[in-house]
Amino acid sequence: MGLLLILLLTDILTPAVLRQHYHPVSKAKYFVLIIIHIILSLWLWILFFEINGYNTFFDTPRHVWMMMNLTGMICAVVVPRIILILFHFSGRLARSKSGGHLRWLTNIGMAIMVFIFSVIAVSTLYGRFNFKTEEVTIKIKGLNKDLDGLKIVQLSDMHLAGFYHHHKILHQVMEKVNTFKPDLILNTGDFVTFGWREFDRNDTILSIVKSKYGNFAVLGNHDFGTYDPYFTEADKDNNVLIMNKLIQASGYRVLNNEYTKVKIGNAKIALIGIITKGRHPDMVHGDVKTAISGLDSVDLKILLSHDPNQWKEDVAGKTDIDITLSGHTHGMQMGILTKKFRWSPSKYFYPHWNGLYSEGKQFHYVNRGLGVLAIPFRIWMPPEITLITLKQE
Repeated sequence: MGLLLILLLTDILTPAVLRQHYHPVSKAKYFVLIIIHIILSLWLWILFFEINGYNTFFDTPRHVWMMMNLTGMICAVVVPRIILILFHFSGRLARSKSGGHLRWLTNIGMAIMVFIFSVIAVSTLYGRFNFKTEEVTIKIKGLNKDLDGLKIVQLSDMHLAGFYHHHKILHQVMEKVNTFKPDLILNTGDFVTFGWREFDRNDTILSIVKSKYGNFAVLGNHDFGTYDPYFTEADKDNNVLIMNKLIQASGYRVLNNEYTKVKIGNAKIALIGIITKGRHPDMVHGDVKTAISGLDSVDLKILLSHDPNQWKEDVAGKTDIDITLSGHTHGMQMGILTKKFRWSPSKYFYPHWNGLYSEGKQFHYVNRGLGVLAIPFRIWMPPEITLITLKQE
């Protein structure tokens, strides 16, 4: 009801602002702006009524896609309209005695509105599909010579419903991964946002990625059905079973609080997978010590742990795990990312939010994700494919 009221008010007041500000000085500009306003409003109302009238499963890819689009439209259109309305009517209030309004104040509101809309539009249409390959070299002292030059591709946080209507783009990303000729492909979870139906036959696309020694994955907290408001405990248990099957059909071996060994030449790598449940700040992690119980001597240990905060809690200085790979943060899908400077508001929740970190001889890499969550845009925080190369120090 609150959103309905906000949509109605902004839909009524915005044309009033445009008429008062532009009609007396430029009727042509006024009519162009009104047409743009009507087009944006029509799409908003279509999204609003379709979502509120939706009567099938919550986690269908179309429903999740529509919800993301509505959130994006609220950020790109509704919030800027509110800013414009506040600026304009503040100017009218200041001129309440003499009449009219402060034109410069309305112009500022209009400039802010256009700026926000433009940034979000570019970040939606281009930014979230501007996939970047981060090439990372990890130098390990005493690394077995058969592991020197080993290439690992890390993928994470696909949130597949975001690729609804964009299966071709997802296919192109998977083909790009294959061009690296990776030795291992490791996926750190969050294939979906709410439930298994979001997979939408994407297993046939994901399965085209191949590596020399196998693909391995863990489930992220979203993969457990935590966020579907209609899932019962039985539904969540069933969701996990189906998710495991779908991820396996995508060409991965799923590691659920367990390890497996991969032999490369005369060297052995232990791949350890930890499940992650819950939601921030109440995350529930699989037990690392239980997962590695019975693991004998190997040349390298790699942990797949979806939540980067687990590294400090359970790994660094507490185990002999060499490399930990995480995702989860998305870089909050906004920030500043250059070669010399990186910043995102996610750093205040996740000290390790993106990139390579180390403590002693242990390394931690956090991938900022391939897909989008909740909002369908990435503002200066491009989606990531990570290409890790191991080298002897």
